[in-house]
Amino acid sequence: MAVTIKEVTCRQDLRRFVRFPNELYTGNEYYVPQIESMELDTLSPEKNRAFEVCEGKYWLAEDENGKVVGRIAGIINHKYNQKIGKKLCRFGWIDFIESGDVVHQLIGKVEEYAREKGMDVVEGPVGFLEFDISGILVEGFDQLPTAYGKYNYPYYESLILAEGYVKSTDFVEYRITVPSDLSRYQRMSKVVAERYGLREGEYNSKGELLRKYADGIFAVMNSCYSKLHGFSELSPAQCDDLKDQFLPNLNLDYVSVVVDKNDKVIGFGITLPSLSLALQKAKGHMFPFGFIHILRALRKNDTIDALLIAILEEYQDKGVNAMIVTRIGEGMHKNGIKYVESTRELEDNHNVQNIWGRFEHHLHKRARVYIKEIR
Repeated sequence: MAVTIKEVTCRQDLRRFVRFPNELYTGNEYYVPQIESMELDTLSPEKNRAFEVCEGKYWLAEDENGKVVGRIAGIINHKYNQKIGKKLCRFGWIDFIESGDVVHQLIGKVEEYAREKGMDVVEGPVGFLEFDISGILVEGFDQLPTAYGKYNYPYYESLILAEGYVKSTDFVEYRITVPSDLSRYQRMSKVVAERYGLREGEYNSKGELLRKYADGIFAVMNSCYSKLHGFSELSPAQCDDLKDQFLPNLNLDYVSVVVDKNDKVIGFGITLPSLSLALQKAKGHMFPFGFIHILRALRKNDTIDALLIAILEEYQDKGVNAMIVTRIGEGMHKNGIKYVESTRELEDNHNVQNIWGRFEHHLHKRARVYIKEIR
């Protein structure tokens, strides 16, 4: 196949870049499309404040007829590189037909870009920040991904390995059955709260939650996630982007904010109703009807996605997780939630996995990040 690699330099080509997976996975029952307008914002420097610390380029692979047959992004997160003391280039947003030639040329472009920028290592798929989708699916091809994961065909891994990449790390996902009896956690929660002078934060609306506790939540997140793979401390502007991204979908029944006697946030858990089926129905567009499917999913669902959980180090292993589980668990019982999807978490994130380990659960999806030295 004759393949041409074209750098994305205009809005029209960026739209083609965003839309390509929808064409590649047409008719696939496990593919969950992202909302096109949100993807465009994420990839646009004037919209995404991750570009405060990142730079990047995007490329399309076209066949002899000008049809898109692959895509890839090359990204450098300067803040993360400074943190780890390495010259690392990321690749992300990678999709392609089953063709070794297409993959070779796409990854070759990222490696060329990395060398031009003085980088020594290429790793991916990874996004700009920790909250972008990472990894190639290697297990769970018969499972529906969460809205914060991604489906890909089984042939992806072999073609990436053929380019000299090896495993860097894995992300795993669990499906957890909501326990019918929360009494154990309710008793433990009460003991922990009394022993350490802790309580649930007080808020009656999403706006009040953000006004009172958003800064504390992000402070805990930056502290607890600092050692995680791919994470760099979020700036105030990047925190604002995350507020805008997740605030519309929050349901206070599925949020826990634990504070001390001074109303300081020491831990939190944020979960959201599953939007996977709604996004399939929306087919990548909020309008004219996509937002209706999403609103319905937010109101009526039997599954929630565990998005974020963090507890300050000095309060870990003291039972604070019982307070978070109790608060969100009561909300799940109230609304008829039967299952929790853990979303992608690092395979060695034992603090989080210890929470799921107390419930009926099983590992049903695994995604992999790859790495290659280029110098």
